[in-house]
Amino acid sequence: QVQLVESGGGLVQAGGSLRLSCAASGRTLSNYFMAWFRQAPGKEREFVAAISRSGGSTYYSDSVKGRFTISRDNAKNTVYLQMNNLKPEDTAVYYCAASDTLTYRSRTVYRAGLYDYWGQGTQVTVSS
Repeated sequence: QVQLVESGGGLVQAGGSLRLSCAASGRTLSNYFMAWFRQAPGKEREFVAAISRSGGSTYYSDSVKGRFTISRDNAKNTVYLQMNNLKPEDTAVYYCAASDTLTYRSRTVYRAGLYDYWGQGTQVTVSS
């Protein structure tokens, strides 16, 4: 079993940038297909980005494509989410998630129920 801890959230003005980190422990990060989700108050958990085990395939929601970049450093057991040109609608708790079973061959990677392990979340607040 892998444990996940997010960090890097905070308060930023619209147009600014943040870099989130997800540190894994207990198991080798390369065993897992990884993703970021976010959840705003009163909303369902929303897919943000995902990355395959080697980093060769990445996936983004339409709302963040071109602004956010997901990456991973398996040697450091860490996944990152670089967030640029932040907007107030990006305000949410951001969660790191890991899947035992998803692969680059999977038909969909966007459903929260497909992921097996979750971090505690980190708050991102974007002011206007």
